[in-house]
Amino acid sequence: MEERRDEFAEAGARARRALVREVEADGALTDPAWRAAFTDVPRHLFVPYYYVPGTGGYERLWSGDPDPGRRDQWLRGAYEDMAIATRVRDGELLSSASQPSLMALMLHALDVRDGHDVLEIGAGTGYHAALLCHRLGAEHVTTVDLDEEITESARTHLAAAGYRPAVVAADGARGCPERAPYDRIVATCAVPSVPYPWLAQCRPGALVLTPLSTGLLLLRVRDPAHAEGRFLATSAYFVVLRGAAGRVPRPDPAGDEGFGFLWGLVGGTLDRREALSLWLRERRPERERFGVTVSGDRQWAWLDDPGGPYAWPLPDA
Repeated sequence: MEERRDEFAEAGARARRALVREVEADGALTDPAWRAAFTDVPRHLFVPYYYVPGTGGYERLWSGDPDPGRRDQWLRGAYEDMAIATRVRDGELLSSASQPSLMALMLHALDVRDGHDVLEIGAGTGYHAALLCHRLGAEHVTTVDLDEEITESARTHLAAAGYRPAVVAADGARGCPERAPYDRIVATCAVPSVPYPWLAQCRPGALVLTPLSTGLLLLRVRDPAHAEGRFLATSAYFVVLRGAAGRVPRPDPAGDEGFGFLWGLVGGTLDRREALSLWLRERRPERERFGVTVSGDRQWAWLDDPGGPYAWPLPDA
């Protein structure tokens, strides 16, 4: 067993350096502090097993497979720049490890500084929290997940990598008030609207980064009742936050990917023909033209201007 650990450590370090070079070449890893985190944190410790598409469903790859070829396949997959399915139940994907280049983009957008306290919604494997711990110190990181099995697994993985942040089994839509206030909140699961408890647990000026529809929304928090921001340019597909109030709108699979994002925002307000007409009339607007405003007990998505003619209420958070 010790020999196998050594084998994984050496091969993992090589694969990790190759992954960092790949992500860096794509322009998603420009901050030296985050580059060091991706170089040092062993991703394979956080995915001792995962699932890949196979005949008739998912196929499980794991570190303890007696077949050396399949162990090599598992280790290579752990360091590919792709999302990894980590929990599947009755054919349904429950949890996944995000694509490293997307993680790097999100962490860069989060703009953390030394001393910042960060709340992560969606513990997953614990890898994202480990990157935050490497950058900020474990005492500044809290990660939350509704599923106790997921939080216990994340806690184990984090400890194996030498990190001990607060790992809490709770409804992520309610945040984690006992560890508040936070300078940054980042969600690794999709929400239908911005949960109000998140804003209440933020310091003034905090940033909240969350998947919504098929985009990434970056909000600046003014106070517990007000926040506003725009979507990043990139597309993003995440597992839905369990426990969130309301329904996450599904993008229209038959339409253009950009239209799918719009449909995910307004599908509960406009019918498909109205939404498509708007999208064409506005020259197929990119994600960064859209934003969200939270004011008191209301929140709405908008195109170009929070007070402009194109605004759509989001479901109750």
